[in-house]
Amino acid sequence: MKIGRLFKAGAVFGTLGLSACGTSYTVPSVSAGSEAAAKTMFAQERAVTKRRTTSSNAAAARFDRVVSRVKPVAMAFCQKEAAKSGAKPCDLPVLVDTKMPMANAYHTRDEQDRPFVAFTVPMLMQIENDDELAFILGHEYGHHIADHLKKGEQQALAGAILMGALTATSQAYASQGNPYRYTGADSAEMQHNMALGAAAGQKAYSQSYELESDVLATYITKQAGYDPVKGARFFARPAATRTSAGNLSFWGTHPPDAKRLATVIETANAADAGQGLVRKK
Repeated sequence: MKIGRLFKAGAVFGTLGLSACGTSYTVPSVSAGSEAAAKTMFAQERAVTKRRTTSSNAAAARFDRVVSRVKPVAMAFCQKEAAKSGAKPCDLPVLVDTKMPMANAYHTRDEQDRPFVAFTVPMLMQIENDDELAFILGHEYGHHIADHLKKGEQQALAGAILMGALTATSQAYASQGNPYRYTGADSAEMQHNMALGAAAGQKAYSQSYELESDVLATYITKQAGYDPVKGARFFARPAATRTSAGNLSFWGTHPPDAKRLATVIETANAADAGQGLVRKK
C-alpha cells in the first residue's frame, strides 16, 4: 500500500537520522567515590546564600587573561581532533556579548555561518574565579569540537521528517476513510507537527552532549593549567532555568546537577592517571 510505504520511508529516514547522531567521545561511568564527592560539592554550592559580583574592570581583565591561555589549548585540541574526524575551523573568535542582558555563554554561528563563542557581561560578572571561566570556555569549545551544532540540525531535520511522515500517513488514512473530509487545516497541522518533531529531535541527545562537552572541557582546562573540578562548581549554583521572558536561561540549557560534577571529577581523575580522551570508533 502506498500509504504504508510513505510512512515506512519517512520513519526509516527519521530514525536513521537520529541514530546517526549521538556522542563522538566516551563519557566515563561515574564511580561511587566521584558521585559522593560531587554530591558534597553540589550541596556546598547550594548552601551559599550570597555571591560575590566581579567588577566590570576585574571581569574584563580576567576574560583577557584566561582566554589568552585557554584558547590556544582549545585550538590545538580542536586541530588534533579535526585531523581524525574531518576538517573544521578551530580558531574561533571568543567575544563579549554586550547586548544580551542575562548571564549566558554560548557557541553558535554568525550570519556568514562562521562559528564563535561568546560570553555576556552579566555572565562574566557572575564568574568568581579563573578556573570557572576556563572551564566554561572549554565547555563551549567542546560543543564545537564535538560538532553539536551540526548534529542538532541533523536531529531536528530527522525529527521533522519523522513527524511529517506520521502526520501525512494519518491524514491519508483519514481521507481514505472519508473522501469528503475537510482538508483545509491539513497544511497547518503538518507545519505544527513537523515543528514539534524538529524540537523533539534537537533535544534527543541534549543531556549527552552537555556531558560530552564537560569531558572535553576537563581535558582542555587541565592542559591550560586550570582546575576543571573547581571550575565546574559554577554549574552547581542554584539559578532559574528560565528568564523573566520565559526563555531558557544558561542553567536551562546547561542543567545544574551532581551528575555533571561527578562526570568532571571522574574525567579529571582519569586524566591525572594518564588516560587520554577516548573517541568512539
